[in-house]
Amino acid sequence: MSDAMSSPFDDIRRLITTMPGPDEAAVEAVQARDRQLTKPAGSLGRLERIAEWLAAWQAKPTPTVDRPLVCVFAASHGVTAKGVSAFPSEVNRQMLENFAAGGAAINQICAAYGLGFKVFDLAIDMPTGDITEADAMDEKSCVATMAFGMEAIAGGTDLLAIGEMGIGNTTIAAAIYTALYGGSAEHWVGRGTGVDDEGLKRKVAAVEAAIAHHNASLKDPLEVLRRLGGREIAAMAGAILAARLQRIPVILDGYVATSAAAVLHAIHPSTIDHCIAGHLSAEGAHQDVLTRIGKVPLLVLGMRLGEGSGAALAAGLVKAAAAVHRDMATFGQAGVSERLS
Repeated sequence: MSDAMSSPFDDIRRLITTMPGPDEAAVEAVQARDRQLTKPAGSLGRLERIAEWLAAWQAKPTPTVDRPLVCVFAASHGVTAKGVSAFPSEVNRQMLENFAAGGAAINQICAAYGLGFKVFDLAIDMPTGDITEADAMDEKSCVATMAFGMEAIAGGTDLLAIGEMGIGNTTIAAAIYTALYGGSAEHWVGRGTGVDDEGLKRKVAAVEAAIAHHNASLKDPLEVLRRLGGREIAAMAGAILAARLQRIPVILDGYVATSAAAVLHAIHPSTIDHCIAGHLSAEGAHQDVLTRIGKVPLLVLGMRLGEGSGAALAAGLVKAAAAVHRDMATFGQAGVSERLS
């Protein structure tokens, strides 16, 4: 394809082909040290796998979680006009102010676990198009928002947790999943912020209308993103890609954050190999999505808050896994007898 015929999405596709893979030598180094630590082999279960995952994607034989960062991307959605949320759209701006004042749940979780925290306002006073009757974004603005997400981690981190905030975005995520995986809208739609039965019907109707309106153009995952997605989902997709290029492991939050990963997975499954699922959301068919993208959640707490809360809690576990691997004594250091052969 000539430059005159290329599109902004082509740059994203080319970028994906340049992404580094796991560092197997670093994984082997972690496994070798693990065999010398003062514990029975395999006794720390998934914590041992987490240390290997960190090493693989940081390319470090001794993985670190010294600068963990939670990034929350906030946006607004035109589909809220269809009555798909229990809360009005002005809550978006109010919640941004709450984040800034340190009053949200995510503020407390980050403080408890020593996590950095950044919030990004993605033109929150300008809703994207109502997906039941228009494109959410054009291609240029979608790619620009992905690029913004890529820049969000420019300050440096060794572990990234991504989350979002945006009234109406569980409807957006459900539409993305319906487009990517098929099936009925009812399967993918949940109660979000707590809509009643009539609100749930409106959400289902909105997703059905969106799929019908865009149906002819939903074979390309990036078209799904721009037509049905939101700025926060595009930015999270960009952050995931940038993290891979910079060898930063990523923890996904819940139902909405996973939709950004699902779009990238649909382009090529290996695109999200450096990501783990922080938790299983109580929203919608999140378990179905995680199964499809090959992720087993670290936590199952019945949460559906969003704002990076589940990913931040999981980051505490990841920090613990790195600390245990790094700081446990070996049999030789502790003078503990090794297992008899």
